[in-house]
Amino acid sequence: MDKHRILVVDDEEVIRDVLEIGLSHRGFQVLTCQDSEEALQAVGTFKPHAAVIDVMMPGEDGFQLSRKLRQDPHLFILLLTARDAVADRVTGLEGGADDYVIKPFDFDELVARLRAGLRRVGQDQNHNLQFGSLIMDDASHKVFADGEPITLTAKEYELLRYLLLNPGIVLSKVQILQHVWGYDYPGDDNLVEVHVSSLREKIQDRTKKLIQTVRGFGYRLGS
Repeated sequence: MDKHRILVVDDEEVIRDVLEIGLSHRGFQVLTCQDSEEALQAVGTFKPHAAVIDVMMPGEDGFQLSRKLRQDPHLFILLLTARDAVADRVTGLEGGADDYVIKPFDFDELVARLRAGLRRVGQDQNHNLQFGSLIMDDASHKVFADGEPITLTAKEYELLRYLLLNPGIVLSKVQILQHVWGYDYPGDDNLVEVHVSSLREKIQDRTKKLIQTVRGFGYRLGS
């Protein structure tokens, strides 16, 4: 029996029912909410491991809710969106979401992405990692840059951890995509680029000297 708790937020009753029934049958504990206000009230008591959030909702939309829920760095956030525009996907990822599924979605794919994301967020961490002024405390999932704490999404955390585990090694975009998002993940290189850009901004690596771009291949931490 899967003990992960999934918060579903969607203003469409049909979608909520489909996800509640389907995810429950897959062994998840599910709580559904019809809007952001209801979801924020439920988070404290339900304590979800992951949230599946519809982007287009009346009142506060999914992007805004994701930014608020991002205060918990261990919460895996998956957006449901009917928008296929790159700009909308980038907005969601930069705003705190870890992944997205485009409506109409395949239920098995959604479950696969949820489980892959939960594995990434929940995998055991047992030691600290450091490179220069960057320090990652695996026990507490805290990251410091020049002594200052920084807040990362679950995917940004895993991306940085992968780089810290391989200092000086050039990692291809495919390697990063497979390691951070899972070997069966059907995403593309754009996800890696967006997350590297966001990570650089948060650790104040605007000159790209810390996370270096190796043109035509990928990225490496340091020289």
